[in-house]
Amino acid sequence: MNIFSLLTLGTSRYKNEGAIFHGTRQVCSWAELSDRSLRLAAHMHDNTPPGGRVAVVAKNCPQYIEIMFASWAAGRVVVPINAKLHSREINDIISDAEAALVFATPAEAAKLEGVDCPVTIIGSPEYEEMFAGDPTPPAEVAPDDLAWLFFTSGTTGRSKGAMLSHRNLMAMTISHLADFEALTENDGIIHSAPMSHGSGLYILPYVARAARQIVPESGGFEPEEVLDLCEHHRNIGMFLAPTMVQRLRLTLEKTGRHPEGLRNIVYGGGPMYLEEIRQSLDVFGPVFCQLYGQGEAPMTITGLRPGDFADGDDAVLSSVGWPRSGMEVAIFDNNDQPLPPGETGEIVCRGDVVMSGYWNNPTATESTLAGGWLHTGDLGSLDEDGKLTLRGRSKEVIISGGTNIYPREVEEVLLTCPGVSEACVVGEKDPDWGENVVAFITWQENATPDEKLLETHCLENMARFKRPKRYIFLDDFPKSANGKVLKRELENLL
Repeated sequence: MNIFSLLTLGTSRYKNEGAIFHGTRQVCSWAELSDRSLRLAAHMHDNTPPGGRVAVVAKNCPQYIEIMFASWAAGRVVVPINAKLHSREINDIISDAEAALVFATPAEAAKLEGVDCPVTIIGSPEYEEMFAGDPTPPAEVAPDDLAWLFFTSGTTGRSKGAMLSHRNLMAMTISHLADFEALTENDGIIHSAPMSHGSGLYILPYVARAARQIVPESGGFEPEEVLDLCEHHRNIGMFLAPTMVQRLRLTLEKTGRHPEGLRNIVYGGGPMYLEEIRQSLDVFGPVFCQLYGQGEAPMTITGLRPGDFADGDDAVLSSVGWPRSGMEVAIFDNNDQPLPPGETGEIVCRGDVVMSGYWNNPTATESTLAGGWLHTGDLGSLDEDGKLTLRGRSKEVIISGGTNIYPREVEEVLLTCPGVSEACVVGEKDPDWGENVVAFITWQENATPDEKLLETHCLENMARFKRPKRYIFLDDFPKSANGKVLKRELENLL
């Protein structure tokens, strides 16, 4: 079950069709992509040990795809690393993974001083020399052999490497095709989110259906560029973080453009609040899917399918949907006992997509996979219909006067207040109450910060004990390389 077989499948039927595009320019056909991947695999076979880790430290680029499939064809393991990380974090991951080979784009290569393995600059003459040999047949691998070593963002401590097998990636691919998109060779995906994370994982279902891979010339997310590429290529899908959806929406509203050629947006990687998704549906129309997943169960725990957005039901739109194909989802209490519908506890799941464990970290593996369930660390509740609603991270629950307050509930209310752009709620220690609720707020352009307006709005829309005890106004929130708000940095401002 070598995941490379997805490329073989697409190539056999559409070998002369365009496979990878850099902006509007075709880089290679499916036959050319397969040939280059197998030639690079031959180099890896001769220069790295069996099962060796191949790290990629790069902005989004066309070569990313051939490096990934070459690694799998050679029976090696891909270690994609977010190029926006600090050099220390990158070097720690390369060392932890015991990488045998590193590929890097030029700017990122400058961060790799002292790395104890060969580093090749993508696109350099040295890189192209690796394709000089004859192509090698894809390696035979077992379904549970390691294929992708996915390092967590490290925002709550040292990064951990989730071990994803060929079986895990195949289960993720099949779930996407079953639940979200019925892809064909006439479709395409724009990789404007990092290919080291969510967008890179979606390479697989698109390759399986010989759908075009489109890498923006900017190597990242520029709203105007994305809209231009949608109009040029047509039938386009994307994976975007909620902050990217918002930026794209604001660009459409500001310019008066229409999302021509845009077929589908899968959003995930952070909360999309009710007010934002309603505004986005008004602007984009019914183009959305929503996913809840983690690196430990890549892109595949629960989700909302396109039809789930049609009725505009608040309970549905503010949820993260129903279990994905092949997944079981439950809510456990602190003793790992299942809770009834409506009760809040830790979200756990199991299925073929769940990792085998953390790289070189048996202690974390044992606790995270206790009892055969992936313990996500997220809090949520299931309703009678099996729909999951997130309540926050288990470590983020605010306990005030002995009562649990879930930050997301408060944030949802704050975001409906006129003029509010972003809201983030944290707990602050209090000698009398244990903790108090503190809200960080950014305001929309031309809006006037107004604490009294916020206080009145909260009192009108939520229980008094949940309302923030104080507000802190910021121009912008600190965010990770993946667009997630860094609550720890906000807490340091208290």
